[in-house]
Amino acid sequence: MPPTLHRLYLSLGSNLGDREATLQRALRLISERVGRVERVSSFIETEPQGFLSCHKFINACCLALTSLTPRQCLLETQAIERMLGRREKTEGCRYRDRAIDIDLLLYDDLRVLEPGLTLPHPRMQEREFVMKPLAEIGA
Repeated sequence: MPPTLHRLYLSLGSNLGDREATLQRALRLISERVGRVERVSSFIETEPQGFLSCHKFINACCLALTSLTPRQCLLETQAIERMLGRREKTEGCRYRDRAIDIDLLLYDDLRVLEPGLTLPHPRMQEREFVMKPLAEIGA
């Protein structure tokens, strides 16, 4: 019997280096390590939110079909971030420039409230750079 596949929506952003190439690499790694990427939104350029920087972001969302648990998805996306140059996670809403940021937004209709993992993502509704690409791929 094949494994059950879950619908995982992710947000991706980059504001350092070759931003578009970094997002493309992240999408390839998501396909390899998390699940088959079914849909990808347009890449949009946005101003940083929550901190000052002269570096604009490129943001996108994707839908991946995964057999992993939400916690496994989190661990894999964090590993991808490290592979692509991310050295530290945001703590206490202190945002800064980053090569890559991958956030889990939705996992089926599941609600999760665990240390380090909340689904649906608690601030996604406040972020146009998430909601616009998410709507584009039909979430």
